[in-house]
Amino acid sequence: MGKKERAQERREKRRQEISLLRTIPYSDHQRWWSSDSIAVVTGANRGIGVEIAHQLASHGLTVLLTSRETRVGEKAAKVMQEGGLNVVFHQLDIVDPASIQSLSDWIKEKHGGLDILINNAGVNFNFGSDNSVEFAETVIKTNYFGTKSMVKAMIPLMRPSPFGARIVNVTSRLGRLNGRRNRIANVSLRQQLEDVNSLSEELIDNTVNTFLGQVKDGTWISGGWPQVFTDYSLSKLAANAYTRLMARILSDRPEGHKIYMNCYCPGWVKTAMTEWAGHTSPEDAADTAVWLALLPDQVVSGKFFAERREINF
Repeated sequence: MGKKERAQERREKRRQEISLLRTIPYSDHQRWWSSDSIAVVTGANRGIGVEIAHQLASHGLTVLLTSRETRVGEKAAKVMQEGGLNVVFHQLDIVDPASIQSLSDWIKEKHGGLDILINNAGVNFNFGSDNSVEFAETVIKTNYFGTKSMVKAMIPLMRPSPFGARIVNVTSRLGRLNGRRNRIANVSLRQQLEDVNSLSEELIDNTVNTFLGQVKDGTWISGGWPQVFTDYSLSKLAANAYTRLMARILSDRPEGHKIYMNCYCPGWVKTAMTEWAGHTSPEDAADTAVWLALLPDQVVSGKFFAERREINF
C-alpha cells in the first residue's frame, strides 16, 4: 500500500470514529446547557455553518442562525424550524459594523445575551492549484477582521455562568505558524507570533497589513508568505493568533464570568468553498465545533483542534 492509500485509509478510519462520536448522547450531568442557552452561528446558511447550527439545535439549544443574505438564511432556518428545532434567523454581514450592531442590539433586546459564539463566516477565492491574491483585501477583511469584530461585539453580551461562555473560531491548518510549506518565512516574525506572552493585536494587524501593502505594490511573492492559498492562509493564521491572544486576555476574568475561546480546522470539506472537492462531509466537519462549544466542565482555552484532537499552531 502506497503513502497516498495509507493516508486515505487513516482519513476514512477517523471519519468513522467521528461519525460514531456524534451519535453518543450527552448524559444528564454533562448537559450544562438548556433550551434557554443561546448560540450564535455566523455564515450559517449553508455548508459547515448550517450543519453546526443544526447540530447545536439538535442538542436542545436555541440557535441564532445568521447569514449575509436574508433569503437563503431565512430558508435554512425555516427548514430546521419545520423539523421541530428552535432556530431563529437574523441577517448579519460581519464586515459591516452597522450590521454587527444591529445583531447585538437584537440579541440584547430579545434574549438578554448569548452563551456560545461560533465564528464560521469566511471567504476563499482560490481553488485547486490557484493562488491568486486578487481578492486579498476581501479575504483578510472577512476572515480576520470580521471575526475579530464579532468577538469584540459579542463578549460584552456573553452571559455569566459557572460553566463559562464559549467562542469557537473556524480556521484552518493552512494558517499554522510552523507548517512545512505553508508558513511565514520570516523566522523572527514567526517567533513573535508564536510567543503568546508578547503577542498583541497590533502585531497581528501589522502582519496582515504588511502583506496587503505588498499585494498592492506587487512585491508579495518575494515577501516570504505562505505558498498555498496565500491570502486565505494568512487570514486564518491571523485568526489563529487572535484566538490565542484573546484566550490569554479572557483567562483573567473572575469565576462565573469566564469565556473560553478555541479554534479548529474542519478539514477539506465537500462544500461550495472547495467546489465540492473535499473529502470530509459537512456533518463530520461540524462535529469539532459543536464538541468544543458543549464541552462539560470547560477548562480548554487558547487551543487549536482538528477532529477533536489538539494540534500545534
